[in-house]
Amino acid sequence: MMHRRYARAPLAVLAALACGCAGAAAAATRRFELADLAKLVRVSDPQINPDGRSIALVVARPDYDEDVYQRELILVDVPSGARRVLTRDRKGVSYPRWSPSGDRLAFLARVALPAPKGTQGIQPVRADRAGREDLSQVFVLAMNGGEAQRITSAPNGVAQFAWGPDGRQIAFVTPDDPENKESILRHDDAFEVGDNDYLAESAPTPMHIWLAPADGGEARRLTSGTWSLPRSEPPGPPSSPLSWSPDGRSIAFVRQALPHFGDGDQTMVMILDVATGAARPLTTRKTLEGFPSFSPDGARIAFWYPREGDPNNVNEVHVAPAEGGRDTVVTRAIDRNLARSIWMPDGKSLLVGGDDGTRVALWLQPLEGAPKRLDLGRAVPSNPFWVDMSLGPGGSIAFAGSVSNHPGELYFMESPESRPRALTDLNGEIAALDLGQAQTIEWDTADGFHADGVLTLPPAFDPKGRYPVVVYIHGGPQSASSESFNTLAQLLAARGYVVFQPNYRGSDNLGNAFQHAIFNDAGDGPGKDVVAGIAALKKRGFVDARRLAVCGWSYGGYMTVWLIGHYPDFKAAVAGAPVTDKVDGYDLADFNVLERYSFGGSPWVGRFGEAYRAQSPMTYAPGIKTPTLILADTRDARVPTVQAYKLFHALRDNGVVTKFFAYPVAGHFPDDPVRMRDVYRRWIDWIDQYLGAPSESSR
Repeated sequence: MMHRRYARAPLAVLAALACGCAGAAAAATRRFELADLAKLVRVSDPQINPDGRSIALVVARPDYDEDVYQRELILVDVPSGARRVLTRDRKGVSYPRWSPSGDRLAFLARVALPAPKGTQGIQPVRADRAGREDLSQVFVLAMNGGEAQRITSAPNGVAQFAWGPDGRQIAFVTPDDPENKESILRHDDAFEVGDNDYLAESAPTPMHIWLAPADGGEARRLTSGTWSLPRSEPPGPPSSPLSWSPDGRSIAFVRQALPHFGDGDQTMVMILDVATGAARPLTTRKTLEGFPSFSPDGARIAFWYPREGDPNNVNEVHVAPAEGGRDTVVTRAIDRNLARSIWMPDGKSLLVGGDDGTRVALWLQPLEGAPKRLDLGRAVPSNPFWVDMSLGPGGSIAFAGSVSNHPGELYFMESPESRPRALTDLNGEIAALDLGQAQTIEWDTADGFHADGVLTLPPAFDPKGRYPVVVYIHGGPQSASSESFNTLAQLLAARGYVVFQPNYRGSDNLGNAFQHAIFNDAGDGPGKDVVAGIAALKKRGFVDARRLAVCGWSYGGYMTVWLIGHYPDFKAAVAGAPVTDKVDGYDLADFNVLERYSFGGSPWVGRFGEAYRAQSPMTYAPGIKTPTLILADTRDARVPTVQAYKLFHALRDNGVVTKFFAYPVAGHFPDDPVRMRDVYRRWIDWIDQYLGAPSESSR
């Protein structure tokens, strides 16, 4: 689970790992199975060259021998779809960005820097969350040939960067060293705890902006102080990108008052004078601003802000004069939780995107006037809390996306008026299998909402048959299930299950009222929505009501435990990284005190704690009877693993059949191929065990 904008978490890792393109083979003889995970290719971060003729793209393939995703940058020719590999054997390749002239491509890659003099053999001061010593640096690759040149040597790694408009310099963001670095090296390393997670082993240090020559050379610090640029902790959107003014004199960025992730609401848009290092606020707000971007003429800045300053509400796009002054909301008519905004080349409108029903939609939003929803056909852009797209000259659009029966591919639109076409077929072998077909289901809830969700039907589905149903609940809660390729849903459908993915209140796909309705109603209202959806599904006549399972990860794990604690009809449950105790979330998670936005205050002040406890699934755990599999990472800062331990003991001590498997890794979901495959295997085997393998007649 992640909290609202800062912490929108998921099951995103399960629900949106692979995406795809239209055009699967018409005939297939074999269903999708666990062995096919080795062939699934991840596609992300497409970047259109300024000349519009090619697109740089990150491609990741699973390597089970090394237990990593091998990543490379490829170049895709727009007219022909021809591909060329740009990088080989580089660790952690990510974040490709074209120079303004398109003659060079910069990217991040992990590299081990030489140890500072006198510190050989001493544990590095900073390492990433997985404990690796290799940290990301900026590399620049000339497109006329030659090896990529490393241009930064930031001791603590580079979080993000942005080309200056003249192509001669690159601004980048890196963490500072701790003030007591020398003491830490001598193990005098006690640190003051703030709004950090319970796994923290040091105080977070501020992130600041530096400037480096694009052809290499000494970097110059631009900002400093005890404040910080925001950090990104997956799952969630990336850090708010730097945005240069077209004249190269200014950079728009986000200032966070303190560097702790739990203080992620204390953010404001700032304008930095590159020459002097002076910075000024864009507006008078002190909280919740993010993701600024200069207009093409430099006169305006677009940025994000939740409706009415409430992170329970939808995220909206505001526009303000770059020199300062009153800002205006330009996306109110869309009424969706927007997860991307890019200026169109003419500066008169913005391309924005977000969940919309069971799709991810793109809109063209003029600064004045009604939005226009683009026709994407069956393609669903990837949206793990950030719509993965870029804009080219003349308004061309590239995005990573999928359809329900074809995993991730690169899509391209010549203009907002054209329909997308797939430029790659990297996952064609998977698409040629006999996959389940997805469709939207809608129903009315008991409280007057009109909800929706996605059904994935088994191959060779017969509407006259009787099928066991797996209710598979997304996390977030500000997220949504869509008609995109879903790995686990397809694996379950291949085994003969109907998979139902409901979008409950709190989901971000049906407008502000639906999204906000989860405030101080974390379980009961959403639970009623899911149960109403199951009832609507039963009316279709093909549901075997004796064989229902429920499962989910993160907030999906929360909903799983809530449902089995209130409704006795489920024969099996799988709770991944389950949120079971809301007070623990407030005290221990990475977003910690931001949980107060869900309830109106701290659980340790006044009577707010009563709501935290009443809406914690652990309160009702003694009434659970459903056989339950629990899965979690041991070093999960998003949903502290202690919550899974509590559930395990409560179920076991009350005689409920339960097993708990923990993965000895950091992060919210195992993101290596071997452990990910194991998660899916245990998940499916548990459901098979208690629902029984679907009969041949139901296939």
